[in-house]
Amino acid sequence: MPEAPPSLPVTFRPGRTRAVLLTAAGALFVAITVIGVLLPTLGPGERLSFVFTAALLAGVLCLLSRPKVVADESGVTVVNITGKRHLGWAEIVQVNLRVGDPWVFLDLTDGTSLPALGIQPGIAKQRAIEDARALRALVETRSAPGPEQRQG
Repeated sequence: MPEAPPSLPVTFRPGRTRAVLLTAAGALFVAITVIGVLLPTLGPGERLSFVFTAALLAGVLCLLSRPKVVADESGVTVVNITGKRHLGWAEIVQVNLRVGDPWVFLDLTDGTSLPALGIQPGIAKQRAIEDARALRALVETRSAPGPEQRQG
């Protein structure tokens, strides 16, 4: 028997991975900034370059923590590292998370596949499997024509 879909809206995101990345970003920023400030032989410009480099590296880690998949009444919004795309329920054909896949892939009606980095089995494999099943159940429920659409 298929799993019951979660209630909407629902957000799927790799929580543990996000926590690790954001913690590392903060620690990296603090460590490099402290080193830059405490080194006695550095001038003001060099100290500023340490802070700038720390901010740049922390920013990259923050970008890596951005991915999520948000499902609501209108469809699914996939937020990846630098891009964001909203899909209507009818545009999604299938939700795939095969063994060895780094994240979920959404097969679309236009014949393409969209990676959804918000569901990834990296640190929390079982959670990713559960999230993929929940999204699959939502897609199957929402993509199927309702009674008012069938009579049409």
